[in-house]
Amino acid sequence: MRRNGYESYHGRSRGRTALKILIGVLLTLLVLAVAALLFLEPYIHYSADGVRVDLPFFQGGEDVPEEPVTTVPLQVATPSPTPTPTPAPEMDFRGVLLSAAALTDGTAQTQVETAGGTAAIFSMKEPDGSLCYESQTTLGAPSDQEGVNDAIRTLNGGELYTVAWISCFRDNALPWNDRTLGIHSGSGNWRDDESVRWSSPAVEQVRSYVAQVCGELAGLGFDEILLDNCGYPTRGTVSYIRSDENYDPDTLTQTMTTFFQTLDQTLEQYPEVKVSVVTSLEVLSGGSDGSGLTLDLLKQYADRVLVEAPQGETLPAIEGLEIVPIVTQGTATGSWAVLN
Repeated sequence: MRRNGYESYHGRSRGRTALKILIGVLLTLLVLAVAALLFLEPYIHYSADGVRVDLPFFQGGEDVPEEPVTTVPLQVATPSPTPTPTPAPEMDFRGVLLSAAALTDGTAQTQVETAGGTAAIFSMKEPDGSLCYESQTTLGAPSDQEGVNDAIRTLNGGELYTVAWISCFRDNALPWNDRTLGIHSGSGNWRDDESVRWSSPAVEQVRSYVAQVCGELAGLGFDEILLDNCGYPTRGTVSYIRSDENYDPDTLTQTMTTFFQTLDQTLEQYPEVKVSVVTSLEVLSGGSDGSGLTLDLLKQYADRVLVEAPQGETLPAIEGLEIVPIVTQGTATGSWAVLN
């Protein structure tokens, strides 16, 4: 009931007071929740299994080891270096001189094996001046055996190691046909202890001829050229030789150097073909035997040398130069050559 326009006062509303208290409580809880979240943040762990809280004061003061992380080691593929092939050791040289018939009759391999050899040696230029193949040279006397070159190529195309033996300057035919090509005595062409004439290494035409023969034999497929009588004569009565333009005692080695240079140029297109030389122990010892050959020349131009030595005598060892003894009969071991 109003009095003088005012309603009577009934006191405070209980609903408002309760609402204020509730809001205060919620605000307090919110503040506490935020504070707790900030405090617990370092100890909250999220994983596929959910959320986990690890409080240090609930772990008994013990450090919990972290689960090790398993990693797969990085494997880097590095290319393996290509191994350098080790060259097979060379077989001992055991040369067996065969007759010219073995060039064509198919028996060369059997004859070499029967003799215990590893190489077949064929005489392709004889001391009498004849050639055992069809040659394009103008000085020599080539073989007239039809098809012999084809047979030689067939033989040399097989597995057998073949050597062409040539008598370089001991050549009875050249000085007989043309005296200007030979070594002279006071009465004409000089002859050795078997009455064989010698052509002169000092004559350029002779040097070129011998080199051409070697080149043709290399072209026929021989594995090796064996030079015998390679130089000035050392057999017979050498004192009977007349000193002239074909035999100057002061230029023997110089002339042989020129010959090997010519031969080297001729064989340039056959780098796989070896060159061997028959020489003397005197030359291998660093001395001179009158042939014009020297140890330095052999070391520069020869792959191996063949030498006659008294039985039981030890041959010298020379670095870079294979030395093969000339024997009358082969043995089961070591290197050797039978030239008779």
